[in-house]
Amino acid sequence: MSRNTINSLGLLTLVLMVAALFMVFVYVPTEAVQGIVQRIFYFHVPCAWVAFAAFALVAISGIFYLWLGQQVWDDLGYAAAESGMVFCTLVLVTGSIWARPIWGAWWTWDSRLTTTLILWLLYCGYLMLRAMADDTPQVARFAAVVGIVAAADVPIIIVSVRLWRTIHPAVLVTRQGTHGLEDPRMVATLLVSMAAFTALFAWLLMLRFATLRTRTRLSLLARELGRTRAAVGDL
Repeated sequence: MSRNTINSLGLLTLVLMVAALFMVFVYVPTEAVQGIVQRIFYFHVPCAWVAFAAFALVAISGIFYLWLGQQVWDDLGYAAAESGMVFCTLVLVTGSIWARPIWGAWWTWDSRLTTTLILWLLYCGYLMLRAMADDTPQVARFAAVVGIVAAADVPIIIVSVRLWRTIHPAVLVTRQGTHGLEDPRMVATLLVSMAAFTALFAWLLMLRFATLRTRTRLSLLARELGRTRAAVGDL
């Protein structure tokens, strides 16, 4: 991917983020029941969506790497995991900030919160494996398996509010009332925030992916140079 493409995406991300911040703090009305703390919803939900999409990409990349054995898929999965962890961490942090005034506690072992924490821990293990182990095809294959298995927690998180009793609000854009978005401005703000965070994820992913591809090429060159030196030494 070209540097111009990455720069253009970065500019688009900046524009969308500025628009989203304006809508969250100026344009959208304050929710009648929860008050101003409800505005964190416009950060929390997009971060959750992006984290789930990132980890799904990790799983897809892992499947293709195990199937084709091409390094590009391993690099893409690694970049998606790192980017996804940023947003998954933000999900937990923003959720805790919202919970303190609404639930009276920073954390409760609600089903959706617990399964999200499990997802975060699983991908922490994935990143620790990549950071501490040697950069070999065997490690890459094992990491691909871990990424695929860990991503299985994503659909569990999504349906957790229906599988178990929970106090976590399952907010639906189309639902009216205290558990939904009552004002069209709320829907518009959520959609713009979703677009902004999706663009941010894509930009971060492209930056990290380009870095990993460069590292892969340098590693290949280093190995070729080593083999050339060994061949010259045998002459």
